[in-house]
Amino acid sequence: MLYYLQPPYFFYIPLTPVPNHPFKRGEPITLYDYGPQPITFDIEETTKSNNNFRLALWSGNNMQLTLMSLLPGESIGLERHPNTDQFIRIEQGKALVQMSDTQDLLNYRHEAEDDDAILIPAGKWHNITNIGNIPLKLYSLYAPPEHPHGTIQPRK
Repeated sequence: MLYYLQPPYFFYIPLTPVPNHPFKRGEPITLYDYGPQPITFDIEETTKSNNNFRLALWSGNNMQLTLMSLLPGESIGLERHPNTDQFIRIEQGKALVQMSDTQDLLNYRHEAEDDDAILIPAGKWHNITNIGNIPLKLYSLYAPPEHPHGTIQPRK
């Protein structure tokens, strides 16, 4: 069942219980929010299999895992999470990472690519832009959660 929240967010509630799949290295899992149930899976393959701009894959009370796919030239958009720390890992592609204490001057500028991690403290303005020629595939951990359970945002 798919619920429309607000443009362009969607909320998905599985109609059947979450399947208890055995962990298989090298295989992605079905993409929907498994939280707060325990799960083991291949995060690299699952991240690379996601074609949604943003998808909440696991939402708990204190942490959330989201997958993102940015098309060449696309960015997450300038944002700030006042009370949420964020960890990002790039699984595919090349990105420009920008951060600052103010939204007017993003003076922290670094390029990042496959296997790089980005740590964003709560309260920092930040943006990530795909500067490569293939989709940028990344996953992000938010603590505490940032998006509603089951968020699926096909495109920005």
